[in-house]
Amino acid sequence: MNATDTLALLPLLLIAGTAVMVMLGIAVKRSHELTAGLTVSGLAASFISVFAVAPLAPRQVTSLLLIDRYALFYLGLIISSAAAVAVLSYQYFAKHDGQREELYLLLVLATLGCGVLVTSVHFASFLLGLEVLSISLYGMVAFFTDRDQALEAGIKYLILASASSAFLLFGMALIYADTGTIAFSSIRYLSLDRTNLVLLLPGIALSVTGIGFKLGVVPFHLWTPDVYQGAPAPVSAFVATTSKAAVVALMLRYLVAGTQQSKAVFLLFSVVAVASMFAGNLLALRQNNVKRILAYSSIAHFGYILVAFLAATTMAAGAVAFYLVGYTVTILTAFGVITVLSTSEADADDLEDYRGLFWRKPALAGVFTAALLSLAGIPATMGFVGKFCILASGADASAWPLIIVLALTSVIGLFYYLRVVVALFSAVPERPSSLQRLGWSSTFVLGGLAVLLIWFGVYPAPLLNIIRATIGGLN
Repeated sequence: MNATDTLALLPLLLIAGTAVMVMLGIAVKRSHELTAGLTVSGLAASFISVFAVAPLAPRQVTSLLLIDRYALFYLGLIISSAAAVAVLSYQYFAKHDGQREELYLLLVLATLGCGVLVTSVHFASFLLGLEVLSISLYGMVAFFTDRDQALEAGIKYLILASASSAFLLFGMALIYADTGTIAFSSIRYLSLDRTNLVLLLPGIALSVTGIGFKLGVVPFHLWTPDVYQGAPAPVSAFVATTSKAAVVALMLRYLVAGTQQSKAVFLLFSVVAVASMFAGNLLALRQNNVKRILAYSSIAHFGYILVAFLAATTMAAGAVAFYLVGYTVTILTAFGVITVLSTSEADADDLEDYRGLFWRKPALAGVFTAALLSLAGIPATMGFVGKFCILASGADASAWPLIIVLALTSVIGLFYYLRVVVALFSAVPERPSSLQRLGWSSTFVLGGLAVLLIWFGVYPAPLLNIIRATIGGLN
Protein backbone atom coordinates (compact mmCIF):
# COMPACT_ATOMS: atom_id res chain seq x y z
CA MET A 1 0.00 0.00 0.00
CA ASN A 2 1.15 3.51 -0.81
CA ALA A 3 0.00 6.91 0.40
CA THR A 4 -2.79 7.11 -2.19
CA ASP A 5 -4.18 3.75 -1.07
CA THR A 6 -4.15 4.94 2.52
CA LEU A 7 -5.95 8.13 1.55
CA ALA A 8 -8.57 6.13 -0.34
CA LEU A 9 -9.27 4.18 2.85
CA LEU A 10 -9.71 7.38 4.88
CA PRO A 11 -13.44 6.85 5.66
CA LEU A 12 -12.72 3.39 7.09
CA LEU A 13 -9.62 4.59 8.91
CA LEU A 14 -11.58 7.41 10.55
CA ILE A 15 -14.25 4.97 11.72
CA ALA A 16 -11.53 2.71 13.17
CA GLY A 17 -9.88 5.73 14.78
CA THR A 18 -13.20 6.75 16.29
CA ALA A 19 -13.53 3.30 17.86
CA VAL A 20 -10.07 3.68 19.42
CA MET A 21 -10.87 7.19 20.70
CA VAL A 22 -14.18 6.04 22.20
CA MET A 23 -12.45 3.10 23.90
CA LEU A 24 -9.73 5.33 25.35
CA GLY A 25 -12.32 7.89 26.42
CA ILE A 26 -14.23 5.22 28.33
CA ALA A 27 -11.01 4.06 29.98
CA VAL A 28 -10.07 7.58 31.09
CA LYS A 29 -13.46 8.87 32.21
CA ARG A 30 -16.92 7.40 31.98
CA SER A 31 -19.20 10.07 30.53
CA HIS A 32 -22.30 9.37 28.49
CA GLU A 33 -22.22 12.85 26.95
CA LEU A 34 -18.52 12.65 26.04
CA THR A 35 -18.79 9.17 24.54
CA ALA A 36 -21.84 10.09 22.46
CA GLY A 37 -20.13 13.27 21.32
CA LEU A 38 -16.97 11.44 20.25
CA THR A 39 -19.06 8.88 18.37
CA VAL A 40 -21.13 11.40 16.44
CA SER A 41 -18.09 13.61 15.73
CA GLY A 42 -16.05 10.69 14.42
CA LEU A 43 -18.87 9.46 12.20
CA ALA A 44 -19.42 13.00 10.91
CA ALA A 45 -15.73 13.31 10.02
CA SER A 46 -15.85 9.94 8.26
CA PHE A 47 -18.93 11.03 6.28
CA ILE A 48 -17.18 14.21 5.14
CA SER A 49 -14.12 12.21 4.10
CA VAL A 50 -16.28 10.22 1.67
CA PHE A 51 -16.51 13.35 -0.49
CA ALA A 52 -12.80 14.07 -0.03
CA VAL A 53 -11.71 10.69 -1.44
CA ALA A 54 -14.25 10.65 -4.28
CA PRO A 55 -11.73 12.07 -6.83
CA LEU A 56 -9.53 9.01 -6.20
CA ALA A 57 -12.24 6.53 -7.19
CA PRO A 58 -12.00 3.92 -8.50
CA ARG A 59 -9.03 2.69 -6.46
CA GLN A 60 -8.19 -0.96 -5.86
CA VAL A 61 -6.58 -1.33 -2.43
CA THR A 62 -4.87 -4.74 -2.40
CA SER A 63 -6.99 -7.56 -3.81
CA LEU A 64 -9.54 -7.26 -1.00
CA LEU A 65 -11.07 -3.79 -1.19
CA LEU A 66 -12.29 -1.54 -4.00
CA ILE A 67 -13.00 2.13 -3.35
CA ASP A 68 -15.23 3.18 -6.24
CA ARG A 69 -18.27 5.41 -6.58
CA TYR A 70 -20.53 2.48 -5.76
CA ALA A 71 -18.71 1.77 -2.49
CA LEU A 72 -18.56 5.46 -1.57
CA PHE A 73 -22.30 5.88 -2.10
CA TYR A 74 -23.12 3.04 0.27
CA LEU A 75 -20.43 4.16 2.71
CA GLY A 76 -22.19 7.53 2.90
CA LEU A 77 -25.54 5.83 3.49
CA ILE A 78 -24.13 3.54 6.19
CA ILE A 79 -22.21 6.23 8.05
CA SER A 80 -25.09 8.73 8.02
CA SER A 81 -27.61 6.13 9.23
CA ALA A 82 -25.21 5.02 12.00
CA ALA A 83 -24.80 8.65 13.08
CA ALA A 84 -28.60 9.03 13.24
CA VAL A 85 -28.79 5.90 15.41
CA ALA A 86 -26.08 7.29 17.69
CA VAL A 87 -27.97 10.57 18.18
CA LEU A 88 -31.24 8.75 18.87
CA SER A 89 -29.41 6.47 21.30
CA TYR A 90 -28.31 9.43 23.43
CA GLN A 91 -31.77 10.33 24.71
CA TYR A 92 -32.78 6.67 24.89
CA PHE A 93 -29.86 5.53 27.05
CA ALA A 94 -29.89 8.71 29.13
CA LYS A 95 -33.08 7.31 30.71
CA HIS A 96 -31.25 4.20 31.92
CA ASP A 97 -28.94 3.86 34.86
CA GLY A 98 -25.72 1.91 34.73
CA GLN A 99 -22.94 1.73 32.17
CA ARG A 100 -24.02 2.92 28.74
CA GLU A 101 -20.81 3.97 27.05
CA GLU A 102 -19.88 0.55 25.63
CA LEU A 103 -22.94 0.66 23.39
CA TYR A 104 -21.35 3.46 21.34
CA LEU A 105 -18.10 1.52 20.99
CA LEU A 106 -20.01 -1.49 19.67
CA LEU A 107 -21.98 0.79 17.35
CA VAL A 108 -18.81 2.23 15.79
CA LEU A 109 -17.25 -1.22 15.39
CA ALA A 110 -20.43 -2.52 13.74
CA THR A 111 -20.31 0.46 11.36
CA LEU A 112 -16.71 -0.41 10.53
CA GLY A 113 -17.78 -3.95 9.68
CA CYS A 114 -20.49 -2.55 7.39
CA GLY A 115 -17.93 -0.32 5.70
CA VAL A 116 -15.65 -3.27 4.99
CA LEU A 117 -18.59 -5.17 3.51
CA VAL A 118 -19.55 -2.50 0.96
CA THR A 119 -15.94 -2.11 -0.21
CA SER A 120 -15.24 -5.85 -0.45
CA VAL A 121 -14.47 -7.57 -3.75
CA HIS A 122 -13.06 -10.72 -2.15
CA PHE A 123 -14.51 -13.40 0.10
CA ALA A 124 -11.76 -12.88 2.68
CA SER A 125 -12.66 -9.23 3.29
CA PHE A 126 -16.34 -10.17 3.00
CA LEU A 127 -16.05 -12.64 5.87
CA LEU A 128 -13.88 -10.29 7.94
CA GLY A 129 -16.37 -7.42 7.65
CA LEU A 130 -19.30 -9.72 8.35
CA GLU A 131 -17.74 -11.09 11.53
CA VAL A 132 -16.81 -7.63 12.85
CA LEU A 133 -20.43 -6.59 12.27
CA SER A 134 -21.95 -9.73 13.77
CA ILE A 135 -19.80 -9.86 16.91
CA SER A 136 -20.58 -6.20 17.64
CA LEU A 137 -24.29 -6.81 17.18
CA TYR A 138 -24.28 -9.70 19.70
CA GLY A 139 -23.48 -7.24 22.47
CA MET A 140 -25.74 -4.48 21.14
CA VAL A 141 -28.81 -6.71 20.90
CA ALA A 142 -28.36 -8.13 24.43
CA PHE A 143 -27.11 -4.85 25.94
CA PHE A 144 -29.80 -4.73 28.65
CA THR A 145 -28.81 -7.85 30.56
CA ASP A 146 -31.60 -7.29 33.08
CA ARG A 147 -34.27 -7.81 30.43
CA ASP A 148 -35.20 -11.41 29.65
CA GLN A 149 -36.25 -10.59 26.10
CA ALA A 150 -32.91 -8.89 25.42
CA LEU A 151 -30.90 -11.92 26.50
CA GLU A 152 -33.15 -14.20 24.47
CA ALA A 153 -32.78 -11.94 21.43
CA GLY A 154 -29.00 -11.89 21.85
CA ILE A 155 -28.77 -15.68 22.01
CA LYS A 156 -31.04 -16.07 18.98
CA TYR A 157 -29.01 -13.55 17.00
CA LEU A 158 -25.84 -15.39 18.00
CA ILE A 159 -27.27 -18.65 16.64
CA LEU A 160 -28.47 -16.98 13.43
CA ALA A 161 -25.13 -15.27 12.81
CA SER A 162 -23.21 -18.47 13.56
CA ALA A 163 -25.34 -20.40 11.10
CA SER A 164 -24.80 -17.64 8.54
CA SER A 165 -21.03 -17.84 8.92
CA ALA A 166 -21.06 -21.64 8.71
CA PHE A 167 -22.98 -21.63 5.42
CA LEU A 168 -20.74 -18.89 4.03
CA LEU A 169 -17.53 -20.71 4.89
CA PHE A 170 -18.78 -23.97 3.41
CA GLY A 171 -19.92 -22.14 0.28
CA MET A 172 -16.57 -20.36 -0.02
CA ALA A 173 -14.76 -23.69 0.28
CA LEU A 174 -16.78 -25.20 -2.56
CA ILE A 175 -16.30 -22.13 -4.77
CA TYR A 176 -12.56 -22.21 -4.16
CA ALA A 177 -12.41 -25.95 -4.84
CA ASP A 178 -14.13 -25.41 -8.19
CA THR A 179 -12.54 -22.17 -9.39
CA GLY A 180 -9.26 -21.90 -7.47
CA THR A 181 -10.12 -18.32 -6.43
CA ILE A 182 -12.38 -16.44 -4.05
CA ALA A 183 -12.18 -13.04 -5.72
CA PHE A 184 -15.56 -11.91 -7.09
CA SER A 185 -14.23 -10.80 -10.48
CA SER A 186 -12.29 -14.01 -11.01
CA ILE A 187 -15.36 -16.07 -10.21
CA ARG A 188 -17.20 -14.24 -13.00
CA TYR A 189 -14.41 -14.90 -15.46
CA LEU A 190 -14.03 -18.56 -14.59
CA SER A 191 -17.76 -19.35 -14.49
CA LEU A 192 -18.57 -18.15 -18.02
CA ASP A 193 -19.36 -20.75 -20.73
CA ARG A 194 -19.04 -23.72 -18.44
CA THR A 195 -21.16 -26.86 -18.30
CA ASN A 196 -19.69 -28.61 -15.24
CA LEU A 197 -20.89 -26.56 -12.26
CA VAL A 198 -21.17 -29.43 -9.78
CA LEU A 199 -19.24 -27.54 -7.08
CA LEU A 200 -19.73 -23.91 -8.11
CA LEU A 201 -23.53 -23.83 -7.96
CA PRO A 202 -23.77 -25.53 -4.53
CA GLY A 203 -21.08 -23.12 -3.32
CA ILE A 204 -23.05 -20.13 -4.58
CA ALA A 205 -26.25 -21.55 -3.07
CA LEU A 206 -24.61 -21.99 0.34
CA SER A 207 -23.08 -18.51 0.29
CA VAL A 208 -26.45 -17.01 -0.70
CA THR A 209 -28.02 -18.98 2.17
CA GLY A 210 -25.57 -17.34 4.56
CA ILE A 211 -26.51 -13.92 3.19
CA GLY A 212 -30.18 -14.86 3.52
CA PHE A 213 -29.73 -15.35 7.26
CA LYS A 214 -28.30 -11.84 7.55
CA LEU A 215 -31.17 -10.31 5.58
CA GLY A 216 -33.82 -12.31 7.43
CA VAL A 217 -35.68 -13.33 4.28
CA VAL A 218 -37.79 -16.49 4.05
CA PRO A 219 -37.01 -19.25 5.03
CA PHE A 220 -34.37 -17.76 7.37
CA HIS A 221 -36.75 -15.31 9.06
CA LEU A 222 -38.16 -17.23 12.02
CA TRP A 223 -36.24 -15.43 14.79
CA THR A 224 -35.98 -12.03 13.10
CA PRO A 225 -39.07 -10.58 14.88
CA ASP A 226 -37.79 -11.87 18.24
CA VAL A 227 -34.48 -10.06 17.71
CA TYR A 228 -36.25 -6.81 16.77
CA GLN A 229 -38.56 -7.05 19.79
CA GLY A 230 -35.90 -7.93 22.36
CA ALA A 231 -33.19 -5.48 21.27
CA PRO A 232 -33.20 -1.85 22.45
CA ALA A 233 -35.13 0.33 19.99
CA PRO A 234 -32.06 2.15 18.54
CA VAL A 235 -30.28 -1.18 18.10
CA SER A 236 -33.31 -2.58 16.26
CA ALA A 237 -33.10 0.47 13.98
CA PHE A 238 -29.43 -0.25 13.28
CA VAL A 239 -30.07 -3.94 12.56
CA ALA A 240 -32.97 -3.10 10.25
CA THR A 241 -31.17 -0.38 8.27
CA THR A 242 -27.39 -0.03 8.44
CA SER A 243 -26.43 -3.69 8.74
CA LYS A 244 -28.88 -4.89 6.09
CA ALA A 245 -28.02 -2.08 3.67
CA ALA A 246 -24.38 -3.19 3.85
CA VAL A 247 -25.27 -6.82 3.14
CA VAL A 248 -27.51 -5.83 0.21
CA ALA A 249 -24.76 -3.66 -1.29
CA LEU A 250 -22.29 -6.52 -0.97
CA MET A 251 -24.74 -9.03 -2.44
CA LEU A 252 -25.50 -6.81 -5.44
CA ARG A 253 -21.80 -6.49 -6.26
CA TYR A 254 -21.29 -10.22 -5.75
CA LEU A 255 -24.23 -11.25 -7.93
CA VAL A 256 -23.37 -8.88 -10.74
CA ALA A 257 -19.76 -10.05 -10.55
CA GLY A 258 -20.35 -13.76 -10.57
CA THR A 259 -23.80 -15.29 -10.69
CA GLN A 260 -26.31 -13.36 -12.73
CA GLN A 261 -25.95 -15.69 -15.73
CA SER A 262 -27.16 -18.78 -13.81
CA LYS A 263 -30.78 -19.88 -14.26
CA ALA A 264 -30.56 -21.93 -11.07
CA VAL A 265 -29.68 -18.82 -9.03
CA PHE A 266 -32.51 -16.90 -10.73
CA LEU A 267 -34.99 -19.62 -9.74
CA LEU A 268 -33.65 -19.72 -6.17
CA PHE A 269 -34.06 -15.98 -5.71
CA SER A 270 -37.51 -16.00 -7.32
CA VAL A 271 -38.78 -18.53 -4.79
CA VAL A 272 -37.22 -16.61 -1.88
CA ALA A 273 -38.65 -13.29 -3.14
CA VAL A 274 -42.20 -14.59 -3.53
CA ALA A 275 -42.12 -16.41 -0.17
CA SER A 276 -40.73 -13.32 1.61
CA MET A 277 -43.35 -10.99 0.14
CA PHE A 278 -46.24 -13.25 1.13
CA ALA A 279 -44.93 -14.43 4.52
CA GLY A 280 -43.78 -11.00 5.68
CA ASN A 281 -47.08 -9.29 4.92
CA LEU A 282 -49.39 -12.10 6.03
CA LEU A 283 -47.62 -12.70 9.35
CA ALA A 284 -47.63 -8.98 10.13
CA LEU A 285 -51.44 -8.94 9.98
CA ARG A 286 -51.72 -10.78 13.32
CA GLN A 287 -49.24 -8.66 15.29
CA ASN A 288 -50.05 -6.12 18.00
CA ASN A 289 -46.42 -5.33 18.76
CA VAL A 290 -45.16 -2.44 16.63
CA LYS A 291 -41.55 -3.67 16.57
CA ARG A 292 -42.71 -7.09 15.39
CA ILE A 293 -44.87 -5.42 12.73
CA LEU A 294 -41.80 -3.56 11.46
CA ALA A 295 -39.78 -6.80 11.60
CA TYR A 296 -42.23 -8.71 9.42
CA SER A 297 -42.51 -5.64 7.23
CA SER A 298 -38.73 -5.73 6.67
CA ILE A 299 -38.99 -9.34 5.50
CA ALA A 300 -41.52 -8.24 2.86
CA HIS A 301 -39.45 -5.20 1.84
CA PHE A 302 -36.35 -7.27 1.18
CA GLY A 303 -38.54 -9.55 -0.88
CA TYR A 304 -39.42 -6.48 -2.95
CA ILE A 305 -35.73 -5.66 -3.33
CA LEU A 306 -35.05 -9.17 -4.63
CA VAL A 307 -37.42 -8.44 -7.52
CA ALA A 308 -34.96 -5.80 -8.73
CA PHE A 309 -32.03 -8.15 -8.09
CA LEU A 310 -33.57 -10.64 -10.44
CA ALA A 311 -33.77 -8.03 -13.20
CA ALA A 312 -29.93 -7.86 -13.09
CA THR A 313 -29.65 -4.61 -15.06
CA THR A 314 -28.09 -1.23 -14.40
CA MET A 315 -31.62 0.13 -14.00
CA ALA A 316 -32.30 -2.51 -11.36
CA ALA A 317 -29.11 -1.60 -9.48
CA GLY A 318 -30.27 2.02 -9.37
CA ALA A 319 -33.73 0.94 -8.21
CA VAL A 320 -32.19 -1.04 -5.36
CA ALA A 321 -30.06 1.95 -4.36
CA PHE A 322 -33.02 4.35 -4.24
CA TYR A 323 -35.21 1.82 -2.45
CA LEU A 324 -32.52 1.21 0.17
CA VAL A 325 -32.14 4.94 0.81
CA GLY A 326 -35.90 5.35 1.14
CA TYR A 327 -36.21 2.26 3.33
CA THR A 328 -33.37 3.42 5.57
CA VAL A 329 -34.85 6.89 6.05
CA THR A 330 -38.31 5.47 6.68
CA ILE A 331 -37.31 2.77 9.16
CA LEU A 332 -35.04 5.17 11.05
CA THR A 333 -38.00 7.54 11.33
CA ALA A 334 -40.31 4.80 12.59
CA PHE A 335 -37.85 3.41 15.12
CA GLY A 336 -36.90 6.96 16.07
CA VAL A 337 -40.48 7.55 17.22
CA ILE A 338 -40.40 4.29 19.17
CA THR A 339 -37.11 5.36 20.73
CA VAL A 340 -38.29 8.75 21.99
CA LEU A 341 -41.52 7.28 23.39
CA SER A 342 -39.76 4.46 25.27
CA THR A 343 -39.22 4.58 29.02
CA SER A 344 -36.47 3.23 31.24
CA GLU A 345 -38.61 0.18 32.05
CA ALA A 346 -39.62 -0.92 28.56
CA ASP A 347 -39.76 0.09 24.93
CA ALA A 348 -42.95 1.63 23.56
CA ASP A 349 -43.64 -1.29 21.25
CA ASP A 350 -47.25 -2.19 22.06
CA LEU A 351 -49.96 -0.90 19.75
CA GLU A 352 -51.84 0.53 22.73
CA ASP A 353 -48.87 2.80 23.51
CA TYR A 354 -49.72 4.75 20.36
CA ARG A 355 -53.46 5.03 20.80
CA GLY A 356 -54.47 8.69 20.75
CA LEU A 357 -50.89 9.91 20.25
CA PHE A 358 -52.08 12.58 17.82
CA TRP A 359 -54.06 14.31 20.56
CA ARG A 360 -51.05 14.41 22.88
CA LYS A 361 -48.10 14.81 20.50
CA PRO A 362 -49.51 15.80 17.09
CA ALA A 363 -46.12 16.47 15.48
CA LEU A 364 -44.73 13.11 16.58
CA ALA A 365 -47.86 11.33 15.38
CA GLY A 366 -47.57 13.12 12.05
CA VAL A 367 -43.95 11.99 11.62
CA PHE A 368 -44.88 8.40 12.46
CA THR A 369 -47.82 8.52 10.06
CA ALA A 370 -45.55 9.72 7.25
CA ALA A 371 -43.16 6.82 7.95
CA LEU A 372 -45.97 4.25 7.91
CA LEU A 373 -47.41 5.64 4.69
CA SER A 374 -43.97 5.52 3.12
CA LEU A 375 -43.60 1.87 4.10
CA ALA A 376 -46.98 1.23 2.49
CA GLY A 377 -45.85 2.97 -0.71
CA ILE A 378 -48.33 5.85 -0.63
CA PRO A 379 -47.59 8.75 -3.08
CA ALA A 380 -45.66 11.83 -1.94
CA THR A 381 -43.26 9.66 0.10
CA MET A 382 -39.91 8.05 -0.68
CA GLY A 383 -41.52 4.63 -0.30
CA PHE A 384 -43.79 5.26 -3.27
CA VAL A 385 -40.93 6.37 -5.55
CA GLY A 386 -38.78 3.45 -4.42
CA LYS A 387 -41.52 0.92 -5.08
CA PHE A 388 -42.19 2.51 -8.48
CA CYS A 389 -38.50 2.11 -9.34
CA ILE A 390 -38.61 -1.56 -8.32
CA LEU A 391 -41.70 -2.13 -10.47
CA ALA A 392 -40.11 -0.33 -13.41
CA SER A 393 -36.96 -2.44 -13.19
CA GLY A 394 -39.04 -5.61 -13.01
CA ALA A 395 -41.06 -4.52 -16.03
CA ASP A 396 -37.85 -3.73 -17.89
CA ALA A 397 -36.80 -7.35 -17.36
CA SER A 398 -40.33 -8.67 -18.14
CA ALA A 399 -40.62 -10.24 -14.67
CA TRP A 400 -44.41 -9.96 -14.74
CA PRO A 401 -45.26 -12.79 -12.27
CA LEU A 402 -43.03 -11.16 -9.64
CA ILE A 403 -44.56 -7.75 -10.34
CA ILE A 404 -48.07 -9.16 -9.82
CA VAL A 405 -47.02 -10.74 -6.52
CA LEU A 406 -45.40 -7.46 -5.42
CA ALA A 407 -48.55 -5.47 -6.19
CA LEU A 408 -50.82 -7.99 -4.46
CA THR A 409 -48.75 -8.25 -1.29
CA SER A 410 -48.37 -4.46 -1.13
CA VAL A 411 -52.17 -4.21 -0.87
CA ILE A 412 -52.09 -6.74 1.98
CA GLY A 413 -49.40 -4.71 3.73
CA LEU A 414 -51.50 -1.57 3.55
CA PHE A 415 -53.90 -3.07 6.12
CA TYR A 416 -51.48 -3.46 9.04
CA TYR A 417 -49.86 -0.08 8.42
CA LEU A 418 -53.29 1.55 8.56
CA ARG A 419 -54.02 -0.30 11.81
CA VAL A 420 -51.22 1.67 13.46
CA VAL A 421 -52.32 4.93 11.80
CA VAL A 422 -55.88 4.41 13.07
CA ALA A 423 -54.53 3.87 16.59
CA LEU A 424 -52.57 7.14 16.36
CA PHE A 425 -55.72 9.12 15.61
CA SER A 426 -58.09 7.22 17.93
CA ALA A 427 -59.61 8.69 21.07
CA VAL A 428 -57.23 9.22 23.98
CA PRO A 429 -57.35 6.24 26.40
CA GLU A 430 -58.71 6.77 29.90
CA ARG A 431 -55.23 6.38 31.37
CA PRO A 432 -52.85 7.74 28.76
CA SER A 433 -49.20 6.89 29.19
CA SER A 434 -46.99 9.75 30.32
CA LEU A 435 -44.87 11.33 27.59
CA GLN A 436 -41.49 12.82 28.28
CA ARG A 437 -40.27 15.93 26.56
CA LEU A 438 -38.26 15.29 23.42
CA GLY A 439 -34.58 16.22 23.53
CA TRP A 440 -33.30 18.70 20.97
CA SER A 441 -31.02 16.11 19.35
CA SER A 442 -33.82 13.60 18.80
CA THR A 443 -36.11 16.36 17.56
CA PHE A 444 -33.47 17.47 15.05
CA VAL A 445 -32.92 13.93 13.72
CA LEU A 446 -36.61 13.06 13.49
CA GLY A 447 -37.40 16.39 11.85
CA GLY A 448 -34.59 15.95 9.33
CA LEU A 449 -35.66 12.40 8.50
CA ALA A 450 -39.27 13.48 8.04
CA VAL A 451 -38.22 16.28 5.68
CA LEU A 452 -36.12 13.86 3.60
CA LEU A 453 -38.99 11.38 3.56
CA ILE A 454 -41.36 13.89 1.99
CA TRP A 455 -38.86 15.97 -0.01
CA PHE A 456 -37.45 13.06 -2.01
CA GLY A 457 -40.93 11.60 -2.30
CA VAL A 458 -42.16 14.76 -4.03
CA TYR A 459 -38.93 15.72 -5.81
CA PRO A 460 -36.69 12.64 -6.20
CA ALA A 461 -34.68 13.94 -9.19
CA PRO A 462 -31.54 15.06 -7.24
CA LEU A 463 -31.18 11.71 -5.49
CA LEU A 464 -31.91 9.79 -8.69
CA ASN A 465 -29.21 11.77 -10.49
CA ILE A 466 -26.68 10.96 -7.77
CA ILE A 467 -27.60 7.28 -7.92
CA ARG A 468 -27.41 7.24 -11.72
CA ALA A 469 -23.88 8.65 -11.59
CA THR A 470 -22.93 6.28 -8.76
CA ILE A 471 -24.19 3.05 -10.24
CA GLY A 472 -22.11 3.76 -13.31
CA GLY A 473 -19.15 2.74 -11.12
CA LEU A 474 -20.52 -0.77 -10.60
CA ASN A 475 -18.59 -3.13 -12.81
